[in-house]
Amino acid sequence: MDIVKHYVGGAALEGGARTGDIFDPSSGKVQRQVTLGGLPELEAAVAAAKAEQPGWAAVNPQRRARVMFRFKELIERNMEELARILSSEHGKVIADAKGDIQRGLDVIEFACGIPHAMKGEYTIGAGPGIDVYSMRQPLGIGAGITPFNFPAMIPMWMFGVAIAVGNAFILKPSERDPSVPVRLAELLKEAGLPDGILSVVHGDKEMVDAILDHPDIAAVSFVGSSDIAQYVYGRGTAAGKRVQAMGGAKNHGIVMPDADLDQAVSDIMGAAYGSAGERCMALPVVVPVGEDTADRLRDKLIPAIEALRVGVSTDPEAHYGPVVTAAHKAKIEGYIQQGVNEGAELVVDGRGFRLQGYEDGFFVGPTLFDRVTTDMVTYREEIFGPVLQIVRAKDFDEAVALPSRHQYGNGVAIFTRNGHAAREFAARVNVGMVGVNVPIPVPVSYHSFGGWKRSGFGDHNQHGMEGVRFWTKVKTVTGRWPDGGGDGGSAFVIPTMG
Repeated sequence: MDIVKHYVGGAALEGGARTGDIFDPSSGKVQRQVTLGGLPELEAAVAAAKAEQPGWAAVNPQRRARVMFRFKELIERNMEELARILSSEHGKVIADAKGDIQRGLDVIEFACGIPHAMKGEYTIGAGPGIDVYSMRQPLGIGAGITPFNFPAMIPMWMFGVAIAVGNAFILKPSERDPSVPVRLAELLKEAGLPDGILSVVHGDKEMVDAILDHPDIAAVSFVGSSDIAQYVYGRGTAAGKRVQAMGGAKNHGIVMPDADLDQAVSDIMGAAYGSAGERCMALPVVVPVGEDTADRLRDKLIPAIEALRVGVSTDPEAHYGPVVTAAHKAKIEGYIQQGVNEGAELVVDGRGFRLQGYEDGFFVGPTLFDRVTTDMVTYREEIFGPVLQIVRAKDFDEAVALPSRHQYGNGVAIFTRNGHAAREFAARVNVGMVGVNVPIPVPVSYHSFGGWKRSGFGDHNQHGMEGVRFWTKVKTVTGRWPDGGGDGGSAFVIPTMG
């Protein structure tokens, strides 16, 4: 059976004896394995990074950008292969797999402009003959710990900016779908990246803890569940590292009485059920304002859900495919039963879905709950599956309060034709990313991505200029060049000294 190996110093590394299974979610069968490592494999990656990073940082930013340009071209040339590999291990349909890759590629395109983003500030004449300027310098070695749900996009969000500004980077992808991250590292080498600047190490908590504790790793970026994000942030910062840790979500879609319901339902279908709901920016909660709006929305949602096609990841007609593992399928179906037990109205039940010829696949049918209340566990927690909940709000103020009071604050959307309502909502809601008639408000690559509350730990967001700030440190230089003549000119007096 094929084994996915570590990728360290530009070559495959065998690693330890432990392995993990990689499933084909459509069939439910093990298709390959991945080697699981720990401190020895991490030490090898750190040693390779330390040997190469100073030289890479000394390369001028324009030449580093040229590597990113070539990497972009290679991804586009290999898009079909990458999407096929991604789909086979994750289960998302090919179209979603290509979207995963493309959204990561958007950040690589941003990284192609790194010479401009790295420019500092300069003040001439801050004092007599004194100039002050700042420069951005890389941190040294960074690391990324990424989840299963976006095995291409999230790694590129991290290493694209980190490497472009001059760091070396060690990636620990999910052990559930690790093949695409390794392939990305191989393509970066082909693009001209020096060996050792990007390594990929596989593992579980043992590898995560080794990364968080390693004294030579200056910064860690993480995306995953909120409990683990909080753990990563606490342990990493205690070790003196800079940490950004993105957690879970329970994104709400507010539907105002004046909304275009046909358009809203079309948007909600993709946002709630696309990629089987395994997205931190999915839209699992809709909040219609007023009973009439709720009834009209429900009447339109039901036939739209019934029209969804669930299929294998290679089915070009499928709207979404299986979830990632049998354990995750069981967890989602457990949440559905819990919703029933809590008294929510189960309008469409996706449990027990079977696909002919793929009876052992990890499929969950689209599910819809109505009359969900805020005290229910299924509302408070992230289900991370193809389950949509309707939470009815009596008025606009209640609709603003629902996402604002929730423990998560990743994304939120409002569907309305009223510009004043949209503006008021965007200003008042206590959530990090807001969409106005945009169901999944993931910002473009030259802005930044990040949630609030338990959706994000740390002071910097992902990609854009926030990413540049996270992966660099600012050095400020105050310089004085006295006039010649031998007397040295007048003495420089610090302003606070009088």
